[in-house]
Amino acid sequence: MMKNGLWTLLAQPYSGEDFFLPDLCSSVAVFTLVVLAELLVLTWVLAVPSAKGFDWLSLAMASLFVQWIVLLSAALLCRLRGWIQRRALWIAIAVCLLVVVGLTLIFTVLADWVLKQGMLGAPQLQAGQMLRHGLIALIMTGLLLRYFYLQQQWQRQHEAELKARLQSLQSRIQPHFLFNSLNSIVSLIGSAPDRAESAVLDLADLFRANLAEVGGVATWEEERHLCEGYLRIEHYRLGERLQVEWQCDLPAHTPMPLLTLQPLLENAILHGLQPSLTGGNIRISAGLHGGVVELLVSNSCPSLTNNHEGSRMALDNIRARMNVLFGPQAKLEAWREGERFFSRLVYPVSHTSSILQRSH
Repeated sequence: MMKNGLWTLLAQPYSGEDFFLPDLCSSVAVFTLVVLAELLVLTWVLAVPSAKGFDWLSLAMASLFVQWIVLLSAALLCRLRGWIQRRALWIAIAVCLLVVVGLTLIFTVLADWVLKQGMLGAPQLQAGQMLRHGLIALIMTGLLLRYFYLQQQWQRQHEAELKARLQSLQSRIQPHFLFNSLNSIVSLIGSAPDRAESAVLDLADLFRANLAEVGGVATWEEERHLCEGYLRIEHYRLGERLQVEWQCDLPAHTPMPLLTLQPLLENAILHGLQPSLTGGNIRISAGLHGGVVELLVSNSCPSLTNNHEGSRMALDNIRARMNVLFGPQAKLEAWREGERFFSRLVYPVSHTSSILQRSH
């Protein structure tokens, strides 16, 4: 049964766009291979005893021999990568091995011809030397391919874990959408059915965004539209107790992760305006400064004697979600000044653009 499963894996093309063989056309990949090859040559030269000390000539000749093989192998595999990716996995592995071993044998014959015979006679095949060099190339290439494969599997697992964590963090926000919005709609059905219908449509937009692909990226225009719908729902419930001011000069097509601003508004309403009998106001500002998006939400809040644990929990959830998406580049700060509470979120636009490209 294990053999059947292994053969099934080897007989199928490698699934996914992230092929385990890296793009050897990139300068980073070529530089890495050159450095690894040179370290291998240096280790081999150091391992060979010499009465005259370190053999610089052997290092130079072995480096020339190995680097030609490495660079030509990388060039050939770079050109063949698209073709290899569409073939069965065992064929992909076999082609990689054949390319490297074949070039090793060719350069073994050429090196022996040039160095020992001076290109005067016909090349001679040294079976023992060719077998030794071929086995070394086979073993080293096999180990390198195994490393590439395990690294890609680890990367897939890491991305799956991040996606699952992000889904868990995002799902914690969903109940607030449902319970608060349904309460507002129920209160409007009898007295203002038109508003109830509008609230249902706004709620549908919010849930459509919330159920979108985890880590999905939209634009500032789309995020603002969703937030305006959310604020309309809350306005139906709170009435004149909710006052909102927008002070934003962020370009409409600025990339922004879905539901970035909305949780901050929800936190401001739940823990700032709702506990107050007179309500309050929310000020929203957004701008782009040096490739970094800055969102600032401030709201009036109850007296200092009211300590809402839920507010800290909500901010921790938002902070964790942004940390999964952006790592340390994203920051969420929260503080209080007098009778107002401030939440400031910053994240890099360039990082968000790369997420947008991957999502499409």
